[in-house]
Amino acid sequence: MWFYLLLTVVTLTYFWVNRRFSYWKQRGVPYIEPTFPYGNLNGLNKYHFGKMAQEVYSTLKATTGAKLGGMFFFVNPAVIILDLDFAKDVFVKDFQYFHDRGVYSNEKADPITTHLVTMEGTKWKNLRTKLTPTFTSGKMKMMFPTITAVAEEFRNCMENEVAKGGEIEMKDFLARFTTDVIGSCAFGLECNSLKDPKAKFREMGRKILSTTPMGFLRRILSITFRDLAKVLGVRLSDPEVANFFMNAVRDTIEYRERTNVQRNDFMDLLIKLKNAVPIEEGGSSQQGGLTFNEIAAQSFVFFVAGFETSSTAMSFCLYELAINQELQDKARQNVEELFAKHGSMSYEAVHEMRYIENCINESLRKYPPLPNILRNVTKPYHVPDMNVTLEQGYRVLLPVYAIHHDSQYYPEPEKFDPDRFSPEATTKRHQMAFVPFGEGPRMCIGLRFGMMQARVGLAYLLKYFRFTLSSKTPSPLKIMANSTILASEGGLWLNIEKL
Repeated sequence: MWFYLLLTVVTLTYFWVNRRFSYWKQRGVPYIEPTFPYGNLNGLNKYHFGKMAQEVYSTLKATTGAKLGGMFFFVNPAVIILDLDFAKDVFVKDFQYFHDRGVYSNEKADPITTHLVTMEGTKWKNLRTKLTPTFTSGKMKMMFPTITAVAEEFRNCMENEVAKGGEIEMKDFLARFTTDVIGSCAFGLECNSLKDPKAKFREMGRKILSTTPMGFLRRILSITFRDLAKVLGVRLSDPEVANFFMNAVRDTIEYRERTNVQRNDFMDLLIKLKNAVPIEEGGSSQQGGLTFNEIAAQSFVFFVAGFETSSTAMSFCLYELAINQELQDKARQNVEELFAKHGSMSYEAVHEMRYIENCINESLRKYPPLPNILRNVTKPYHVPDMNVTLEQGYRVLLPVYAIHHDSQYYPEPEKFDPDRFSPEATTKRHQMAFVPFGEGPRMCIGLRFGMMQARVGLAYLLKYFRFTLSSKTPSPLKIMANSTILASEGGLWLNIEKL
């Protein structure tokens, strides 16, 4: 009897999987043939998801000429965008059909993950509206002295390290710099990770991003089978990390409200939002201030995004400049000229360093921190000029890495060329050809802050040091497979000379 029951279950599962895998064929959408159980994710733990999406994108674009294609996350059908006009429809023109990211969170089991990146619908829209004033250029200018103070400490620590031998693993060093910046700006705390690599905030930063193969698979599964994960109460954050950030936020809020301490940082602005106090002078009071859990979750995501994406962009940029000494000299000259013009590393000087900005943008093009961006279909959507309707609940994937390496938009895509981002070159490209921070209403809210700290960090490094490639760093770099953020295996070792 048990044999027949098992046979029935296996047979039903077989027919169910076959039906799932015929989803795109039945709708006349070009797709890549899947295999059980991974669908089109057969390379998990071997290749980065960005690379796998690039293979699907390149194959479908070359063979079909369609605006979208089909792929499978395990047994779940998903759309992959192949056309930039359709990408603009999804992210901008028809945003109301695609306003959710589809990223897993669980407010009850894992409140630290319920932040601006994962929130959906009206809750996301209301919170975004409340937080937008905290990222204006005026607020960034107020935080600039805090960033340069950390940058001076960064310079001193670099000089001490160079005196010991001159070869430094820059990825971790840059992460310590951005950890101290974001710790100061988001929490008003001296993290001291530049002086002490084992400082608590840096330790927590490493823990957030360290992923075991099983943890990575759990993250992928929670995105693919999100409803089941919520029912099971799957928790993605490390309990130690979550407790650390919850306590850090609670202690900071209690101290500031008790002593009436005011600082020009994110925490000040979040406390105002909590107490429904206008952020802008003469502005209206916020309706329904932020809860403690919301403040903790926003602080957490500010911290993660603030230290990791900027340090990643800077490390890849330094790698490329170490290989291309002529470009490094040109970038250094840009820093020197603006420093001489303004007399110091001022807010105005840094924002006039156009070539430095071009270098960062080219680094973000070649090595986008988030190689893919997901959107959920929030209501049935008829694809323009196609007899296809995308069903509610299905995923749409923008293959950022693939688009950034498409020779149609970037000739010789593996070449590092900052001049791709000159005003003349930029105006000739499609709006969606460069999307490291997304596009449209859900574009990264911290873009200004991330770019500002990256500019400051690179400006200080190039003004005072010269970088060449270490024999410990392979060229080309090998990208880690099981990392959410694009990262190189074995870190990034560079030889450094004090100027």
